[in-house]
This record gives sequence, structure tokens and C-alpha cells, in this order.
Amino acid sequence: MTAIRHIVFDLGNVLLAWDPEIPYRRLIPDEAERRRFLDEVCTFAWNAEQDRGRTWREAEDLLVADHPQLEPLIRAYFENHHEMLAGAIPGTVAILEALLDAGWDVTALTNYSAETFPKAQAIYPILERFRGITVSGAARIMKPDLAIYRLHADTFGLDPASILFFDDNAMNVAAARDAGWNAELFTTPEKMREDLRRYGVTVE
Repeated sequence: MTAIRHIVFDLGNVLLAWDPEIPYRRLIPDEAERRRFLDEVCTFAWNAEQDRGRTWREAEDLLVADHPQLEPLIRAYFENHHEMLAGAIPGTVAILEALLDAGWDVTALTNYSAETFPKAQAIYPILERFRGITVSGAARIMKPDLAIYRLHADTFGLDPASILFFDDNAMNVAAARDAGWNAELFTTPEKMREDLRRYGVTVE
């Protein structure tokens, strides 16, 4: 096995907790109504197209055309993005900082809208510590498309066989392996530490 030289982090629910329900618990107090709105209107698949590069204005207008009575709630998704970020995950932050302090090369590869990512950067300075971050919305390709893994490796000069990647989505982990990366499913910071050790990367 090639020695690991590069650690690559996913961000959402690996480094930063993300939950789109948070602002809607305030905006739609009824649980069944809220669940219906997020399952049928502002869906995960709809949001993912912004991660692929679609603008928020276009995305909102498409839904408003079909659900004009829900326009304020639809536009609230982008407006309240900052509330959906429930905070940095302390255990993962500690691992990231330990890796950086020990001199490891650490970058990030995230499915994220190019319009909302700067909002996250403004709130969480920890994001500035990565050597570089590939944002799917800016690249206009997203995980698990193999092209984004190749783009990330080429952009930052990474040898695929020397990469260890962590993502909370099993499809993204499988795609990373198809791209020639070492990759592990993130579940908890404790499991991340165990996985790092297995690959010969120890963090204090």
C-alpha cells in the first residue's frame, strides 16, 4: 500500500453539521407540514442541483412557478442557509487541527453551492486552514462524478494512491475508490481517528 501523504475532507456532516430542518422548525412549526415541504418542495434533489452549479435564483423561480403560495418559504431556504449550519463538529475540528499542526497536507472536496459556500467561510474560519478546497458548485460537477475527484487531485497536485479521503456518503466513498483514492466512510470523529491509524496516520 502506498504511504498516505494527503488527507482530503468532505465538509458537510464531517466537519460542519448541516441540517436544513433547523430554520424550518421556526418557519413551519407543524412537524407533518414541515416534513412534507422538505420532502416534496425544497427537496434534497432540488438542493443538490445548486451544488452542481445551478443558481439559487433559477432554483427558487422554478419552484415558485409551481408553488406560488409557498414563495416566502421557498426563498427562505437560501436566505436562512446560515441557520442550517449547526456548528463545527468539535471532534473533527480537533483532528483537522492536529493533522495541520503535524504538517500533513490537508485539502477539502465538498458538494456545496458556490453562492452559499462563502457564507459558511464567513462563519467558520476553520475552513481557511485547508491548503485548498474544491467546491462542486464552482466546478459545476459534483460527487460522485469521477471527474471531480480527478479535478481535485490535478488542481492540488495529489497522487491518487497517496490520498486518504473521508466522506459521510457511501456513494462518494465508493466513487473515490474508483478514482484510485483510499477512502473511508465518516461516521464519528472517533472512527475517523481509528481509520487514520490504520493507514499509518496518528494524531494526538
